[in-house]
Amino acid sequence: MKGTVMKVARRGFLRQAAWMGVGTALAGSGTGCKSFNFLCGRPESTAPAMALRAKPISTIRVGVIGVGMRGPGAVHTYASLSGVQVTAVADLIRERAEKQQQWLKQNGKPDAAVYGGSEEAWKKLCESPNVDLVHVTTPWLLHAPMALYAMRCGKHVAVEVPAAVTLDECWELVETCERTRCHCMILENCCYGESEMFALMLCRKGVLGNLVHGEAAYLHDLRDLCFSDSGYQGMWRLAFGKAHTGNPYPTHGLGPVCQYMDINRGDKFEFLTSVSSEQFGLTEYAADKYGKESPQAKAAYRLGDMNTTVIRTYRGRTILVQHNTTSPRPYSRINTISGTKGILTDYPLRVALAPKSHEWMNDKELAELKAKYIHPLWDKNGDAAKRSGGHGGMDYLLLLRLCCCLQNGLPLDIDVYDTALWSSLVELTERSVLKRGASVDVPDFTRGGWKTAAPLGIVTVG
Repeated sequence: MKGTVMKVARRGFLRQAAWMGVGTALAGSGTGCKSFNFLCGRPESTAPAMALRAKPISTIRVGVIGVGMRGPGAVHTYASLSGVQVTAVADLIRERAEKQQQWLKQNGKPDAAVYGGSEEAWKKLCESPNVDLVHVTTPWLLHAPMALYAMRCGKHVAVEVPAAVTLDECWELVETCERTRCHCMILENCCYGESEMFALMLCRKGVLGNLVHGEAAYLHDLRDLCFSDSGYQGMWRLAFGKAHTGNPYPTHGLGPVCQYMDINRGDKFEFLTSVSSEQFGLTEYAADKYGKESPQAKAAYRLGDMNTTVIRTYRGRTILVQHNTTSPRPYSRINTISGTKGILTDYPLRVALAPKSHEWMNDKELAELKAKYIHPLWDKNGDAAKRSGGHGGMDYLLLLRLCCCLQNGLPLDIDVYDTALWSSLVELTERSVLKRGASVDVPDFTRGGWKTAAPLGIVTVG
């Protein structure tokens, strides 16, 4: 689960949400070069950023924007990494930033500059000459604006999910990265999960054969948090659900499956179709908590309880993506990848391989397979990752690998094209839902670069 860490003025948020709703409704006309004419040429002053390499940074100076729910973990992880220093912290509520500054001091780390107390204090962090990497962990509507401003200030950016909520924002992230040559990476920590990296190894080693189908999801009961004063600041996630349908949070399950299938690096999305159930869960939960006649129970929520999206790729594969945060059910990202020689699926983790593909491997067989195909990131750094915590260690490995790439001038595992594509489902799925599941073309943010881009390899650090 990704939370909020920075307060948004309620009027400002609702104004933006209302504008976005109108924009989505008008989008059906098919106008607008960036979003709807995929034959548009590359803008002047930009160049492809596939496999982008930036100047190595021996000591990475990090500025973290938003330190309410997710941000403190980032501060603590960065501070534990060799050759990394947290030099700035920003939050609308200044006391939160000061608390992290105090934590750094108590743990023998250099002081960090503190920015806070106003809605634009974060801009000073982006403008600081003492920051190389801006880490954004704020409400969704602020992700793209902050990432764009940071890149325009000459900073690399790591931004929480989704990195953007409209197609135009996705294109702007791509073009700004291409223009500034600054990295823009979505913080999709699930790509660094132990099971996900095991699955990636099976795919890279050909154990599953030719890949055919993947399944991804974010199934997580968040009703209590959505209606909690101490959950999402100002209940911004609930407000988004009032204004929008579709899949607003697609990347946790989708990101790993895209890496398995080499999406943007040998294959690409062609089109998707998306449908949503009616909304039941929020209204029923609100009635139980506040009463049937309460404003919360009578409010209109557009976000359906279950959204199901099917994507077809250029190479003929399919991907199912689901979203449900309003039904009582155990957490799952599904994490399924199926090929011509076998299948891996998660929650719980199971594998079946030909010629015994009619039954799942027993515990002993699975343990042996995991030991044989453990990803080197987990093999070498798994103990440190688990000690660090952060969603079972995946947060640690994400930041460890990101900093390794920046320190050595290497391309990132997740680039701006992945960042844009995975985030684009927020608007694309809503469009399809509003058209009764009609297919919607998916933009090629690489502008053909996927045809020659090298797949993500089996990466490590050190």
